Amino acid sequence: MIQGTRPPGKTTIAPEVLVSIARLSALNVPGVRRLAYAKSDLNHLLRQGVNEGVEIVVEDDTVYADIHVVLNRDVNVRDVSRSIQTQVARSFSEMVGMEVGKVNIHVEDIDYSPISE
Repeated sequence: MIQGTRPPGKTTIAPEVLVSIARLSALNVPGVRRLAYAKSDLNHLLRQGVNEGVEIVVEDDTVYADIHVVLNRDVNVRDVSRSIQTQVARSFSEMVGMEVGKVNIHVEDIDYSPISE
């Protein structure tokens, strides 16, 4: 087979896989305490992963994600949010080769309980 040509066929990725990738990527960013439940309404019920703190929409082979997080205290919210965006977008791109439209971060709360080491 000549390098660079694609074999015939199609690869389908389940939406749950995209939710898992986003969850794990976000949780691995320093400063993220946990994911928060997304606010639910009728429109959100049609999206994947809404109860896991991650909402995924795929349109024209482009992934759009909304990540709902609770951050640790004493972190720079803007820096952590940008790190989450970068990590999630990179993971989508590298793991499944999909184009990333937007990764929106929703900081739902700051956790002031002591951080266990």
